[in-house]
Amino acid sequence: MAARCFPVVYADVVESTAAFYELLGFERHFQLPAEGEAGYVGLRSDGGELAVVASQWPQDQFGMQLGTAPRFEMFVYVDDVDGTLERLRMSGTDILRPAEDMPWGERVGYVSDPDGNPVAVAAPVT
Repeated sequence: MAARCFPVVYADVVESTAAFYELLGFERHFQLPAEGEAGYVGLRSDGGELAVVASQWPQDQFGMQLGTAPRFEMFVYVDDVDGTLERLRMSGTDILRPAEDMPWGERVGYVSDPDGNPVAVAAPVT
């Protein structure tokens, strides 16, 4: 049985992508190297965690070429979908789809992370 898992996000600019997820409420808990330009950043929140690593990683470690965006879709649950989307818009983030109430009982909007991957910002409809 798995005890822990988290996605590793490949980023062209690790710092920009980590900063994007920090805007969504994630907090940096680990960085390599510890000082200077990050090549790896570990992020966590109350509800999950993820890592951001340089997009060269799969080539260096596995001899695999990185595909083009989108490479994944992330769902992030927040307290206030509309407020979060507005804060992201003001920071220059591309809004892919404005928030709307979904038939399954959640309010969901979509943005693009700095590497072109769709990120859903969601919360239960109250």
